[in-house]
Amino acid sequence: MSRPVDIELLAPARDADIAIAAIDHGADAVYMGASHHGARADASNTLEDVRRACDHAHLFGARIYATVNTLVYDDELMSVERLVHDLYRIGVDALIVQDMALLRLDLPPIALHASTQCDLRTPDKARFLEALGFSQLVMARELTLDEIAAIRDVTTVPLEAFVHGALCVSYSGRCAISQVLKGRSANRGECAQLCRLPYDLVDSKGHALIEGKHLLSLRDLAQHDRLEQMMAAGVSSFKIEGRLKDVGYVKNVVAYYRRAIDKVIARKPEQYRRASFGTVDLTFEPAIEKSFNRGFTHYFLDDRRPKDGHSMASIDTPKSQGEYLGRALRCNGNTLTIDTRATLSNGDGLSFTDSHGQFSGARVNRALGKGSVLLREPADIARGTHIYRTADKAFNDLLAKPSATRTIAIDADLRYASGMLTLTLSDERGNRVTHTLPCDLQPAAKPQGDRQRAELAKLGSTIYRLNQAVVPSDIFIPASLLSQLRREAIDLLDRAHRITRPVGQRRKEDQSYPCPVTALTPADNVANRLSEALYRDHGVTDVKPALEAGSSPDTSTPLMHTRYCIRRQLGACLKGKNATALPRDLYLKTSNTLLRVNCDCKACEMVLTLHNQ
Repeated sequence: MSRPVDIELLAPARDADIAIAAIDHGADAVYMGASHHGARADASNTLEDVRRACDHAHLFGARIYATVNTLVYDDELMSVERLVHDLYRIGVDALIVQDMALLRLDLPPIALHASTQCDLRTPDKARFLEALGFSQLVMARELTLDEIAAIRDVTTVPLEAFVHGALCVSYSGRCAISQVLKGRSANRGECAQLCRLPYDLVDSKGHALIEGKHLLSLRDLAQHDRLEQMMAAGVSSFKIEGRLKDVGYVKNVVAYYRRAIDKVIARKPEQYRRASFGTVDLTFEPAIEKSFNRGFTHYFLDDRRPKDGHSMASIDTPKSQGEYLGRALRCNGNTLTIDTRATLSNGDGLSFTDSHGQFSGARVNRALGKGSVLLREPADIARGTHIYRTADKAFNDLLAKPSATRTIAIDADLRYASGMLTLTLSDERGNRVTHTLPCDLQPAAKPQGDRQRAELAKLGSTIYRLNQAVVPSDIFIPASLLSQLRREAIDLLDRAHRITRPVGQRRKEDQSYPCPVTALTPADNVANRLSEALYRDHGVTDVKPALEAGSSPDTSTPLMHTRYCIRRQLGACLKGKNATALPRDLYLKTSNTLLRVNCDCKACEMVLTLHNQ
């Protein structure tokens, strides 16, 4: 019988404290930035902070992945090489990388994961990345279940897929709009988030068809109800997006997906198992709708060509929509009554579309009960308006406090013979230690079992909890002696785990495996001599440098390449019955910039390019 697949819940962390919180709330692994080249300038961490996260994660058999996933320039290669050696030394389990130059640096044998910026959408690309020596492959967010299964069929390494959080509208690694328009490269961690801005949709004559809408701003991904199908397709690492999110978001979303994944594993323990250890106890009930969200979408998971009306975008606002409460019954100045069963609190934040069609928000000054609240400012809310809660004060207060404990179960076997008191501890991680103290003990006047078990269970300052214990209840053991034996045995258990903890290794590169293509464009992001050399070693003969490395953009340069389509979002797909609802030639206009909307109907993709005015 084949071994069950390890299922990993992978959480984001802006800093070490959030990384530790993610582990405590059930993450099997955490990805976080180091001091540089981490794709999020506002989420960098010192080596000491990364070490602190590693030390905590490793207690539970969990892992820390460092993001070194930006493009690297030639004059930065040695700095990156030194950084990787430092990360390996402090215990980082793997690197998430985009730039192929890292495979040509003099690195320690640390595992490498192919970042989502590697634009993995096809079986051929997956096989190539595996042949290069990557130990885990992060697939594009746009893939269907069938496409994931096709990649699984030709690969052997673990496959990672995003399961929750913000969506980039462009294929990751193939978005140049920030670089071209603002001089800020998304591939260097400097994305200007132009996809979240409002645009006018205009025709070839400049006539506005839609004004001031966020036509490129996608909803947030949520695959909590597709986990079992994703596992069956071949996903074994489920990634939550959000390295800039606060600790409350990470706690809530991680805890929610921990429960959801565990339910699948419990139904099919012969097929799947958790990738780390420990039992998580929470002080709150996880609810993903209570954390930042723009509304949820399954994106393309179920259908490569969704039908008109399948909404993927949040075109009215890029801000959080929040938790749906119900419809407005009446609004009179500051007083709002909502048809809802939810309990509202002073300080709650509400959102809604006002009578002018604008997305607006309000703060609850005082909850009056039965769905009625007194707002801090008067609001213009029509009867029947959908009301959402963007900030649940009571829920957020729970998350602001210590809200989870994670413990490792241990079994104890206590024995006394020939003047030696021996304690054997074994834990769920597979560790087993025995510690002995010489002593002269006497028979007990009354049964001691309950007292001895209670003393062994005093593990509050550790990560352990006593599962079961076998004790010599007919022997009297002083509490101080039993406490000393327990403490010293626990120290041995910690030491045994540090020594025996498995450490991932970098896979060997297949030097003879050919790249699926022989020519690379600027969109393939070759930014240094080592990356170019790697591709040429694998059969590429024509290499155009990345835009960041000197290529000049023109009106044919794809600024965004996406499976999302504005026409389809607006119900006017060129292959649908309402194709003529919009003119064939469409443009996005903002400020002094005009972008041409190019629909590739054969591939069912959209490309945005600059348009000369």
